[in-house]
Amino acid sequence: MTSSNRVRLTGVAESTYGVTPTNPRMQKQRVTSIGLTNKADYVDSDDIRDDRMSSDPIMVGQSNGGQIGIEWHYPADSCLLSREMESAFGNVWINTPSRDNDGTAGSVIQSVTASTQVVAVAAAAAFVTGHLVSFSGFATANKGKLAKVTAGSATAPAFVGGGLVDEASPPATARMKVVGCEGAAGDIQAVADGLTTQAGGLDFSTLGLTVGQWVKVGDAGAAYRFATEGVNGWGRIVAVSARKLTLDNLPSGWGADTGTGKTIRFFFGDVLKNGVQKLGLSLERGFMGQATPTYIAQTGMRVNTLEFGGQAKQKATGSIAFMGLKGTTALVSLDDTPDPAPDGALFPVMAFSVNCGRIGEGGSALKKPNWSKSVKFTINNNLRAIDAAADGDDAAPAAVDVADGSFDVSVELDTYFGNADLLAKVMAGTPTSLNTRLQKGVQAMVWDAPRLIPKEGDPNVSGKNQDVMLPVKLSASADSLTNAQLIVNRLEFFR
Repeated sequence: MTSSNRVRLTGVAESTYGVTPTNPRMQKQRVTSIGLTNKADYVDSDDIRDDRMSSDPIMVGQSNGGQIGIEWHYPADSCLLSREMESAFGNVWINTPSRDNDGTAGSVIQSVTASTQVVAVAAAAAFVTGHLVSFSGFATANKGKLAKVTAGSATAPAFVGGGLVDEASPPATARMKVVGCEGAAGDIQAVADGLTTQAGGLDFSTLGLTVGQWVKVGDAGAAYRFATEGVNGWGRIVAVSARKLTLDNLPSGWGADTGTGKTIRFFFGDVLKNGVQKLGLSLERGFMGQATPTYIAQTGMRVNTLEFGGQAKQKATGSIAFMGLKGTTALVSLDDTPDPAPDGALFPVMAFSVNCGRIGEGGSALKKPNWSKSVKFTINNNLRAIDAAADGDDAAPAAVDVADGSFDVSVELDTYFGNADLLAKVMAGTPTSLNTRLQKGVQAMVWDAPRLIPKEGDPNVSGKNQDVMLPVKLSASADSLTNAQLIVNRLEFFR
């Protein structure tokens, strides 16, 4: 027999839609349920027989799809969950510059020289002066460093003053990732609507920042944060220029602060916005408890729907539903040694209440008397399978393509009915926005629907001795400022 505890789900992103890469490097995924389907489609015969019995049903095709259940953790770069989010959004992550040896020592991050504080790396997106870089997975005291780029480069960035030590061949686990920036003493200042820098100081426009990106201002330690404590919080970028970052969704304690004598830091991460790219995955289920495991592979699996959400004192959960092309059953895996899923100790499941730093509506955090009890974001790509009688000179038992529909986003928000503020927006159809930030350890992600129309909401009186709730349903539409309907930010490191 086969136990669910011995079923393995792996996958890989497809470079060409519908084509599994040659010798694919598969990765395992953490799931709570696997409801993927690879099934034959039959129709009954209409044959009329005088013995009142039936002729055999006729196989007419094959269907591939189904869904998986997940608990939300930080979607680490290149993990299967991250790739599925790209498929759901129809776009790829805009990542901050990074380097990763990815299993081969000295391959991408080649050496660290203490005397010059220079790190030799393979060419890719440049590290820019002012960038704050996190060092992880190194074999020496470089592990865990957070250092400022003092001389930018794509191949030899310098970190003078960073305290790096010699490392001739950084290990296979070594990783460098831009996680923010740091200004010179007194350079970065807080103003009523954002941050500014002084003439000759840090140039915000060189850092790769974009409208719709979230930043966390201030680090641990007095030298790296504003004296006005309310300024050391989160905000969303609405404009970027050389000397100013204009922010909204600022905390209530935000105010002006010159940052005198302080080398202010702020953190930012990767951004995912909805787009129009056609991104598929090849997935494989392995039934590992069998004497000879059975493997079911499915190609061209696009994400049709994706859910993210949760409620007070519960974990963040969701589901991902796919629509795909072909499926095959075999006794040989696409990859006998897939990469492990993100480690649960390093990428723990996030929860609401304890890990929810904010649920914001209309630019302000929801609080007394209208606390939020639950929130859920749902993406629906309205995909449709394209069936054909033949595929060129070949049969077409499975769908020959999966076509796009509209990118629909709905949000369900359940709040305590403390006053009529939100109800008034529902009744008037007043445009609003909603964002949710989950943070655990040094990692965070922010889900942000920048323009929503509240279409439904009515106070719910379910019985005596009950709290009166206002469940609101909202629908996303195109936001002209961010050119998006839904944006996710992920911060690999912040403090």
